[in-house]
Amino acid sequence: MSTVIPDVASIEDATFAAHVQGLLDVKTKPVGSLGVLEQLAHRLACILGSDAPVLEAPQMVVFAADHGLAARGVSAYPVDVTWQMVENFMAGGAAVSVLARQHGIALNVVDCGVARDFAAREQDPEDKLPKAGQPRLWRRKVAYGTQDCSQGPAMTELECALAIRNGVELVKRLPGNALLLGEMGIGNTSTASLLLSRLCGVSVAEVTGMGTGLDPQGVQRKIAVLQQVLQTHAAVTEPLPVLAAMGGLEVATMVGAVLQAAAERRVIVVDGFITTAAVLVASRLQPAVLQRCVYAHRSGEPGHTLLLQALGARPLLDWQLRLGEGSGAAAAWPLLPAACAILREMASFTSAGVATKAG
Repeated sequence: MSTVIPDVASIEDATFAAHVQGLLDVKTKPVGSLGVLEQLAHRLACILGSDAPVLEAPQMVVFAADHGLAARGVSAYPVDVTWQMVENFMAGGAAVSVLARQHGIALNVVDCGVARDFAAREQDPEDKLPKAGQPRLWRRKVAYGTQDCSQGPAMTELECALAIRNGVELVKRLPGNALLLGEMGIGNTSTASLLLSRLCGVSVAEVTGMGTGLDPQGVQRKIAVLQQVLQTHAAVTEPLPVLAAMGGLEVATMVGAVLQAAAERRVIVVDGFITTAAVLVASRLQPAVLQRCVYAHRSGEPGHTLLLQALGARPLLDWQLRLGEGSGAAAAWPLLPAACAILREMASFTSAGVATKAG
């Protein structure tokens, strides 16, 4: 099975960008005085192709899977936490559940490769919508977790291709024009570190942090394991083979979702280290993906700062968040409709009858 990659065309339009900037500059304020909020408004207008942008039916998607590498002690938590947190998402008790509910964001949880099956739920038939405010569980399991990538490939090429296709097809079924990225998978900060190190040529020691809470000795053990993984796959350098060799099923599914969302010109709200690593892979396949992205925050993971720099990204928040699960994307979300409202609704000097700057 070959991997089908959606085509993502460039949306750069200098004339339209100048038009939007002109609208912002004549609002009833000193030029640029709303700072990053204005920049965000401009970016959202350009992504959506509208000088009166409206964000509709935002979809938070939490991609969940397990990792064979977790058996090497790269996380402070046992692998059972992955399925337990999926249940917590579905019960409404996780941070992302609370924030999504607070901000009216639909919560979707995707079993991409959790090492456990989940009990049937009322809304399992995919033509039956869950009750308002309730999450939906999408069953897209390719395998019961990846293999230990320190011993061989994490996924086969077929598994990787299936996961990417699942992400593409999932986004086709979701409403709205904004996709917020989240993830859950014990061991997946190791995956993000590996992808960043190999695809950007950065030392794994520079990009590896405590993850879910390793002590300094644990971090050193983690670095040693990741160095072994990189040596095992020393000859693998191209994006898709790297993803299959050292990635995760949730990351591969997310890559497909990002590609499809970008092809549909949705706003892609990127959360932390792992979701940004998925965007890195997607952008190596279709560079124009980056034109559709808004980066919610800079996480407490050291690799995330380097990854954001590699992508030329400017995050909205810098709060040392490192929970994952899409919590940072959900926390930053209210800034996006606020920015759109400024562009749509704020008066100009002329329409408000307010004098402009003297001279």
